[in-house]
Amino acid sequence: MEISITVNGSEARHDVEPRTLLVHHIREALGLTGTNVGCDTSSCGACTVHLDGEAVKSCTVLAVQADGCTLTTIEGLAPSEEELHPMQQAFREQHGLQCGFCTPGMVMAATSLLDEVPEPTETQVREGLEGNLCRCTGYHNIVQAVLAAAKSGGGGTTVAVQQ
Repeated sequence: MEISITVNGSEARHDVEPRTLLVHHIREALGLTGTNVGCDTSSCGACTVHLDGEAVKSCTVLAVQADGCTLTTIEGLAPSEEELHPMQQAFREQHGLQCGFCTPGMVMAATSLLDEVPEPTETQVREGLEGNLCRCTGYHNIVQAVLAAAKSGGGGTTVAVQQ
């Protein structure tokens, strides 16, 4: 089945098997490997992307369901290759990552959270990220990164870069 998706600002057309998960389409057909395959059961959030501006776990969406949609992956979040998105910068400055496996999904979920709640409390951040798992950090620095991004005004506005 042919689908057309605007990915990080550029249109992409591909023939896909109807049963292909969006996460596999992103990684294999589009070659964007920042979106990680974690559990394939929607438990971990490593595959979180923005689909039409909403954070979704791409292992729960079929690629054909994204036909006609706008998709932003971690690769398209920053304004340019030389500049990080404010959330990415906050994760860097607050040491909100260790192994990095969960980081793309956390960053995508966190930017979406700040779209909804621009000035969250610590409790709201923890609740907003509860669908994303990290096995390394204990979440403290991740929460601090999201709060720092909110304070700097670097909320959830996604700026898709042309690929």
